Order: sequence, then structure tokens, then C-alpha cells
Amino acid sequence: MIGRTGPDRDRRFLLLYALAWAGGAIAYTPFLTILLPVRIELVGGGDSVQWLAVTTFCGAIMASAANILFGWLSDRSGTRRPWVLGGLLLSGGLLMLVPRAHSLAALTALILAWQGALNMMLGPLAAWAADVVPDRHKGLLGGLLAFAPASGALTGALVTIPGLAGPTLRLGLVAAITTACALPIILFGRARRVEDEPPPEQATPVPLLRAMATRMWFARLMIQVSEAALFAYLYVWLRGVDGGFGDAAIARLLAIVLLLAAPAALAAGYAADRRGRPVRPLRIAAVVAAIGLFAMALADDGVEATIGFLIFGLATNIFLALHSAQTLRVLPDSRSRGRDLGLFNLTNTVPSLVMPSLTIGLVPLLGFPALFAVMALLSLGAAALLRGLALGERRSGR
Repeated sequence: MIGRTGPDRDRRFLLLYALAWAGGAIAYTPFLTILLPVRIELVGGGDSVQWLAVTTFCGAIMASAANILFGWLSDRSGTRRPWVLGGLLLSGGLLMLVPRAHSLAALTALILAWQGALNMMLGPLAAWAADVVPDRHKGLLGGLLAFAPASGALTGALVTIPGLAGPTLRLGLVAAITTACALPIILFGRARRVEDEPPPEQATPVPLLRAMATRMWFARLMIQVSEAALFAYLYVWLRGVDGGFGDAAIARLLAIVLLLAAPAALAAGYAADRRGRPVRPLRIAAVVAAIGLFAMALADDGVEATIGFLIFGLATNIFLALHSAQTLRVLPDSRSRGRDLGLFNLTNTVPSLVMPSLTIGLVPLLGFPALFAVMALLSLGAAALLRGLALGERRSGR
């Protein structure tokens, strides 16, 4: 039997990896946005809001620490696959214990353990892509990663269909779908490490890589602050602009953004690979996000608000997906990719800690338009940070 050629093997790995990454989103999106709040309300009653806030805050800290820890451990062990498998099995098992937690303290402890286990899978999984995906496919990888948020949202809609499943079975469905998505790469994921490929004609010096990584980190942080604020306060803002917006309409709007962003990011990533301009889509997306935010700040009715949010939502989802892949270009040390990506993951959790203070400081005094104007300036700042960033210097020859 003739083995797969290099390009065929690369494409197969990219598809398996995208499926596994979608499995990661499926593991946490329905649980954290729907199933966990329902469980906390059932157990906590009148204290549910406070406990949900405590659980979310502590869970974000645990996720950040575990992502760095297990990324580093996978660096030290020199392999990613066993960590991904262990995290998959452990997080799935802990998820099935949630219905057995009958006190808020027990439920919070269980959630913290689950966050640690889930990031035992996600940290090494992120580093796995850095190990084997060559620069010439980074844009395509980013586009494929954009399907993960939509997969998580669609799974949440699926498991909560009325009459389909009770609370325990819903958790079982989430765990089963996650396993079905992540297991194929564990069993069949084979790709040559980037270090085993012929080196590029010009390697970027390590000090320059560190400087580039710092700019990439802060650019993502700026975009993530805006995204986190909208995620938390979209309902309140839309209802303030147009009282006719209901839960279902807002849920449909979010779903439309995620479904449109995935193919758009895939097209942008593929074009970036073909043209050898990996940073250009990031800069464009950051500027377009600012345009959407300015439109939201000026919105006077539901139509204008919807258009502004669609522009912002599409741009930020494209930016975040492509940025996740292009970040792999600037990791300065191949021996510590898992740890370094764990540090990059802080850009996903730190905004949740910063955003409440920013919102409380601006909205009561100046309203949401002032918040959106500040967020637009942050997006423009991200675009400015990425200006002149020559990630293409690390591309392999075609």
C-alpha cells in the first residue's frame, strides 16, 4: 500500500485538527453558557447570580493556570497526544459528575477541576499545531479554526431542544460529541514536525521573534477586551436601543455572525497563504471591527444596531481565528511552545477581569456609545501594532 504524500498528509492533519478544535469549543460553550447556569440556579436558588459570578471568575483563573501548566508539561515530555487524550477523558468524566453535586461549594470545586482537565487537553492541543503545521498553511489553519465557535453554538442549540434530553443526558451528549470530534486526531493524527522540514531561506532572529510575539499578544488583548464586553452586554445594549429585541432574536443574530464568519475566515486565511501576506487580513479585520463599533455607537434604532454588530462580530471572529494560527509563527523557542501558547491564552481570560471595570466606569456616566468609542480605539490600536509586522519572513518556500 502506498503511503500518503506530504501534502495529502498535511491536509488530512489540518482537517482532523480543526475537528478536534471544534470539539474543544463544544466541550465548554454549551456548558458554560447554558447548562452550568441552569444547574447553579437549580442548586443555589436565590444565590445563583453571585455563585455564577464566583464560579466564572475562579474558573477563568484555573483555566489560565492549567493551560500554561499542561502546555509546559507537554513541552517537557516531548509529546502532546497523551495529554490531549488524558484531558479529554478526565474532563468528560468530570462533566458527568455535575448532576451529583448538590451544593454550590461542591459544584464550584467540580467546575474548577473540570476547567483544569479541559485545559489539560486544550493547552497541548494548541501546541500540537505549532509543532507540525508549516507556515505556508497557517492561514488555512486559522480559517478552519473559525468553525469551532459556530460548532459550539450549534451544539448548545441541539442539546437544549425541548424534549430531546434531560439535564443529565444533555451533559452526556456534550461529552459524547466532544469525544467524537477529538478522538480522530488522537488515533490518526500523523504529520511531520516543522523542525524536520527543510529550513526557510531566512530565519528570523529570536530577539525579533520575541518582539513580534509581544505585539501580537497586545493586539489580541485589545480585540478580546471589545469582544468580551459585547459578549456580556449585548443583550442589555440591544434592548436599550430597541425594546423589541427578544432572547430569540439576539440568539439568531449571534448564530448568523458565527455562521458567516467561518467561511469568511477560511477564504481570508487561504488568500493570505496564497499571497504570502499573513498579517494583512488581521489589520483589515481590526480596522473593520472599529468601523462596526463606531456604527454601533451612532446607532439610533434596531436596524442600525444590527448592522453595526454584524460588521463588528464578523471582523472580530475573523481576526481571532486567523490570529490564533498566525501566532504560531512568532513562538521564539520550539522547546516551549506549549508554555508560550498558554501565556498567549491569557489574552482570552484577562479581558473577563478587565471588562467589568471598564464598563462600570463608562456606561453609567456616558452610556454605551462611549464604551463603543473606547473599544473602537482599542481595535485601531491593534491594527497599528500589527503594522509593519513581517511574519512572512518565516514562510517556507512554495
